[in-house]
Amino acid sequence: MDNENILISGASIAGPALAYWLTRYGFRPTVVERTPALREGGYKLDIRGKAVEVVERMGILADIRQVSTGMKEGTFVDRNGKAVVSMSAEFFNSRQEQDDEVMRTDLSRIIYERTRSDVEYLFNDSITSITEGQNGVAVTFERGKPRVFDLVIGADGIHSNVRRLVFGDESRFLHNLGAYISIFTAPNFLDLDRQELYYYAPGKFVSLFSAQDRSKAMSFFFFSSPPLSHDYRNIEQQKGLLTSFFSGDGWQIPRLLKDVWDAPDFYFDSVSQIHMDRWSAGRIALLGDAAYCPSPASGQGTSLALIGAYVLAGELALASGDYTTAFTRKRQKAPGFSQGDRWRRKPAAAGRPPSLDRRQSLC
Repeated sequence: MDNENILISGASIAGPALAYWLTRYGFRPTVVERTPALREGGYKLDIRGKAVEVVERMGILADIRQVSTGMKEGTFVDRNGKAVVSMSAEFFNSRQEQDDEVMRTDLSRIIYERTRSDVEYLFNDSITSITEGQNGVAVTFERGKPRVFDLVIGADGIHSNVRRLVFGDESRFLHNLGAYISIFTAPNFLDLDRQELYYYAPGKFVSLFSAQDRSKAMSFFFFSSPPLSHDYRNIEQQKGLLTSFFSGDGWQIPRLLKDVWDAPDFYFDSVSQIHMDRWSAGRIALLGDAAYCPSPASGQGTSLALIGAYVLAGELALASGDYTTAFTRKRQKAPGFSQGDRWRRKPAAAGRPPSLDRRQSLC
């Protein structure tokens, strides 16, 4: 096997999932993550269609079922909190067959626990430079010593550091869809039990739900807006933007806007997609949201990340580490892969790379 030593940037979902498959196929992955530990927080994640088969082959489907949100119903309310209409969670979210839903924190933890004994994780560090040479990629870090890897994979999200260093400024690839979202934990002051409430106003809406842990609730804010000038890492600035856009709105919004200032897991970003003509350059490639973010509104990001990790590792294994062949095959299949659920064939046997036909249907 060639090119066994692989650096992955990002320890959310795509990165550890790729590390799992690479390890299984005999590679030696290292995962670098800028946060001091696994990042807490995040919203509900859909695991849909063939991504369910991927997590089953990873041996984590039972773990996911155990921490499933188990949502019962969704209810639309007016500005006074009066119920307008209710429907089952399954109907509202259009789930089919074995589809499931899990909190981002839980899925991240499950995959990390499956890989931590076999994968080198470098927390509280980040890549500062990437220089490709004939025999490898020289990488420098904010804190760690410089190292050389055979390949580098950027699985570090919509604001990918690897993409910026190798492919250029994100303004070339990020397409703002004219909206923003914010997610944060709040006290479960309405005593919700696997129930989600939705409040709509012109150009904006807010939802609030509680899943397994009834001591807390998760809030989701959405509003339409032209592109805003803000620093995606300046949390205090983002909280100010959110409160200004929702100031004066009804329902429980005033209470939630007070809670936002104490939220331990505040998230704010544009609803955007990543469009790229190519996801690889030499020994460096991108995966998941870093390469083809479909936007949070699609509900497909997690499934695409899980399937993409499976495909990329399988191509590298099938090519015995020949990254040129593996990246080319994945790139050739990219148009179908963006539709996510075109994987229709039976999974290959555990312990070996998927067949070529299998990966064609996946992509």
